[in-house]
Amino acid sequence: QVQLVESGGGLVQAGGSLRLSCAASGSTFRFTTIGWYRQAPGSQRELVADINSGGSTNYADSVKGRFTISRDNAKSTVYLQMNSVKPEDAAVYYCNTPILSTLGYWGQGTQVTVSS
Repeated sequence: QVQLVESGGGLVQAGGSLRLSCAASGSTFRFTTIGWYRQAPGSQRELVADINSGGSTNYADSVKGRFTISRDNAKSTVYLQMNSVKPEDAAVYYCNTPILSTLGYWGQGTQVTVSS
């Protein structure tokens, strides 16, 4: 089973950039779809982007053209490059697999705060 740890969050100015990292352990990482999710206060958790084992990606409409998800299987890491950050991007960001998210298993996440 894959285990995931998020990092890279912090304070960013609106219009700025931030890169989040999701470090994975487990021998099946390279075969696993990984998603970045986020949850803002008072809101439901939402899928921001995901990437499958072949490198195909999907994005929420709200981040298309601004965020880029990528993976480095040699480093067992998935990245979320956040550009042109907006105040509404402020949230706790989590990475997860579809199975673990369905089962309700979530990590600590990493906080992204946007100053305007």
